[in-house]
Amino acid sequence: MMEKSIRKIGFDPVFDKDSRILILGSFPSVKSREIDFYYGHKQNRFWKMLCGYFNEEIPESVEGKKAFLKRRKIALWDMVVSCEIEGSADASVKNAETADLNVVLKSANIKKILLNGTLSYDLFVQSYENLPIPYQKMPSTSPANPRYDETVWRRALDDVFTIS
Repeated sequence: MMEKSIRKIGFDPVFDKDSRILILGSFPSVKSREIDFYYGHKQNRFWKMLCGYFNEEIPESVEGKKAFLKRRKIALWDMVVSCEIEGSADASVKNAETADLNVVLKSANIKKILLNGTLSYDLFVQSYENLPIPYQKMPSTSPANPRYDETVWRRALDDVFTIS
């Protein structure tokens, strides 16, 4: 019972000056918090979709995933940097502290922002609706989302990347 009221802290953003696209999730799942990196649940479709887009194998290590993101000019963060949460469900997020996206935006030339799921989109719109960067709500890659559609992700990535 005490665990429920303990504030959880998310992860630092992964980006560099060359990042061109920013993908924002909501908050790390229990599995992600266990491995201390984004999209750690084996059944989450994120890494399979993203690496598949570039015809690459999914890196096994956190360092390999960070190198992949930087090589492919992808910034990754969550809209919630700390909150109270029960388990992994976005619906249980309470007292959320949202990300200061200027941390990334002042250093990288972001061309598009993709919001992975409803909570990340809703929080983004509350604080950044007038940002002069195109943004798009994406179908959540969570295994709990039965309406996931990879073609939406592929089209959005095509807007930023050209594969030769």
